[in-house]
Amino acid sequence: MIPLRLRLAGLHSFRQEASLDFADVLGHGVFGIFGPTGSGKSTVLDAITLALYGRVERAPGGMQGICNQAEDRVEVDFAFALESGGVRREFRAQRSYARQSGGDGLRTARCRLSEVGPDGAVRVLAEKERDVTRLVAETLGLEAADFTRAVVLPQGRFAEFLGLAGAERRRMLQRLFDLERYGDALATRVRQELEAVQGALAAAAAEQAGLGDASAGALRAAEERHDAAGREASAAGAALRAARAEAEEQARVWAWQAELVPIGQGEERLAAEEADVRRAEGEARAAERAEAVRPLLQAAAEARAAAEACA
Repeated sequence: MIPLRLRLAGLHSFRQEASLDFADVLGHGVFGIFGPTGSGKSTVLDAITLALYGRVERAPGGMQGICNQAEDRVEVDFAFALESGGVRREFRAQRSYARQSGGDGLRTARCRLSEVGPDGAVRVLAEKERDVTRLVAETLGLEAADFTRAVVLPQGRFAEFLGLAGAERRRMLQRLFDLERYGDALATRVRQELEAVQGALAAAAAEQAGLGDASAGALRAAEERHDAAGREASAAGAALRAARAEAEEQARVWAWQAELVPIGQGEERLAAEEADVRRAEGEARAAERAEAVRPLLQAAAEARAAAEACA
């Protein structure tokens, strides 16, 4: 980040508006801000962090007591540039706050982040406080805590910077040097591959558990069970063949029995007809005998009739 211009008013000891143009000193590469104690050196740095992130690191709650006691407003306007790959972009962060009645609290009156083109055209990127803070962090690649630790280090905080915990220091350095793809991204990829390998291992273990013991003793026992099952299968096959042969024989017997049914019915019908024939034959013989004596009976009847007539 290259500071270009800073304007502030009502912040700490800066009651009236003050402007700083860094163009005159940037050409020297390294420059310093000097002055007696209480002259406002740290306030210049506070104004930069306030314009970018909407907070002052050394103030309680980030905002408590930053407004000059004789003023009711705090205004900061910071222009800066970024250079990457030979491309230069200029930005302008503006914030203003008004004192709330009955206390030292402040409310946001104005907030804006703009980009200034090479031709001086201004393009507003955000005007809501949360959006401005988020876009500043994305543009600089630094959160507010990173900025105050690595760029604008408040008085008495150097030891804290050196004493950062490992994980926190790693995350900050990743953001400072754009190493996320080698840090969190790589860790995410490794974690995903680890989870995939662990999942495959768990699946293989489950499959192995389903297959059971594969030791030499278990293999011999399985072979013995296989041989016994083969013998049982052979015996069952022989029994099946015998059962099929018996079933075929029973089927033939059933067919023969089915054929005998109509024959027996015919025999019964013939037996009934034979009795009728014999009865008819007896009746015929009786009729023949009756026919032989019919003339005698007729003569006897005529004689009886004649005798009755003579009497």
